[in-house]
Amino acid sequence: MARKLADAAAPAPLVKRCGWATNARALDTIYHDSEWGVPVHDEHALFEFLTLEGAQAGLSWSTVLAKRDRYREVFAGFDPARVARFTARQQTQLLADAGIVRNRLKVAATITNAQAFLAVQESFGSFGTYLWQFVEGAPIQNRWRRQSDVPSETSLSQKLSKDLKQRGFRFVGSTIVYAYMQAVGLVNDHLVTCHRHAAVAGLT
Repeated sequence: MARKLADAAAPAPLVKRCGWATNARALDTIYHDSEWGVPVHDEHALFEFLTLEGAQAGLSWSTVLAKRDRYREVFAGFDPARVARFTARQQTQLLADAGIVRNRLKVAATITNAQAFLAVQESFGSFGTYLWQFVEGAPIQNRWRRQSDVPSETSLSQKLSKDLKQRGFRFVGSTIVYAYMQAVGLVNDHLVTCHRHAAVAGLT
């Protein structure tokens, strides 16, 4: 009986995570453990992450993640067809909303990007078809051992960034685009020591 009690009192094994998610806020940890790096094919979700990564420019991801629910409310559930039709009056209302990042250029870019997003859908059938062609339809499986090894951009993110800009997208610099690629699973950048690396590696 004494042994059973001792076993029950033993601490749970420490879950290993990527450096940025270690000792992070609860919301960040949940995001890391459930979403980051998981391949995304849903059109609304792809537009959502494109918007949020652009909003993050100059800010922390924690800040944007905390505002995510409000973004979903005011940007029509990230329906690009609806956002593309936002009026000047709606933009003014958004700039007064403390629940989102109140940056005039970022708000305007979200609407412009929605319009560009629709144009890509028209040309390729879906934004996902366009996006996933850059990795030949399958996530790139990296095997980083230290957080310092993970790049902030790559030649591929530079290529995608350039193409997006040519198609009229804004706030899609190479660093932002690489963060986007990580978020929607075009690349698996979980450290090999992270408990999520193997799980994400099995997804397409």
